[in-house]
Amino acid sequence: MTPARILGTVGVVGLSIVVLAGCVAKSEVAASDALTVTATDTGCEVSAATAASGSLAFDVTNAGSDVTEFYLLAEDGLRIVGEAENIAPGASRTLTVVAQPGEYFTVCKPGLIGEGVGRSAFTVSGDAVAIDGPDAEQKQQAVDLYAAFVEDQVSQLVPAVAAFVADYEAGSDDAARAAFPQVRAYYERIEPIAEALGDLDPRIDYREVDAVAESLDWTGFHRIEKDLWVPAQDALNADGETPAWHDWAPSTPQGRAAFGGALLADVSELNDYVRSDDFREALEAQGIVGLSNGAIALLDEVAMGKISGEEDWWSGTDLWDFAANVEGSKMAFSLARDFAASKGDEGAALVEEIDAGYAALEASLAAHGSLVDGFAPYSSLTEDDKREFTDLINALAEPLSRLTVTVLE
Repeated sequence: MTPARILGTVGVVGLSIVVLAGCVAKSEVAASDALTVTATDTGCEVSAATAASGSLAFDVTNAGSDVTEFYLLAEDGLRIVGEAENIAPGASRTLTVVAQPGEYFTVCKPGLIGEGVGRSAFTVSGDAVAIDGPDAEQKQQAVDLYAAFVEDQVSQLVPAVAAFVADYEAGSDDAARAAFPQVRAYYERIEPIAEALGDLDPRIDYREVDAVAESLDWTGFHRIEKDLWVPAQDALNADGETPAWHDWAPSTPQGRAAFGGALLADVSELNDYVRSDDFREALEAQGIVGLSNGAIALLDEVAMGKISGEEDWWSGTDLWDFAANVEGSKMAFSLARDFAASKGDEGAALVEEIDAGYAALEASLAAHGSLVDGFAPYSSLTEDDKREFTDLINALAEPLSRLTVTVLE
């Protein structure tokens, strides 16, 4: 879970949810020229407050002093239509969405926490974008395949969590510790789906430092993790400042039952959602663009938490999460891959570059273990190892950021 994903009182982050009836050629949607966004520590200036429906591109430049994010929010101010994440000071990212007519909001979030700054109304006018084109059926098949992938992962997550919780509640800590990273892999492959459901992902996957920052009750995987890997009395929390035992004590058997039961209930809620009409309708609305943006979102999960070793602070099992995020990202990309490759020489070259980026990242991960056989603890990584991962992630993120535009051409 990337830090501080709450917007206002409820955070809704998904597969970069696109208000989309379907994917059509850019020439058919009266696409606007790219809108520029200047993000600072106190503001979020967008070059225009209106645009025509269809393909919209926001060129976001971070002129502030901290890492920031840019969001296009739906009319309710909660649901995310699109997001550009992990924008370092001085860096730029392009967010591409296909927007239907309606009222929206734009907002930036410096420091990746809080309600964000510079929230402004944004209007999309014109005609609704409809599904058409000769490859509409293939695009629908890609969405259906992704839905099946998500359902399969959650169907495996539910019993795996049940067994993990049973060991935790029984005090079989060795078994629970062994299961912890394996169980989380199912969740990490499809994490943006849970992030689309308000506070469900925070309940399942917030770190302690994030829960404190958002004034939320701390539950879920990482609350259980701290019980299983009890920190030393002089250890610090993930913020590097708070003593690990501040306002915390190992859970009693009754406390373990409460935390275990809550995790089971939350995972059950996720399972109900991915088997509902609402889930299918959400994926239908995103279309092929949702898969493209989903590949980017999962790689951002790695860049913003796993690569720093802050995700699994007590267990040191970050490389399991890292690998699962990469697997989920590659799965989403694979379903958009053929559409990008069909866009002439430029599309074929982009796909080749992305394929090479995944291969290099996977090879680097394989040097430290695997999801099947287990990974080395995060503490065993050298600074050179971390730098190599960072460079490989950045090398893959750049061409992936161009994928959405390419599939719309």
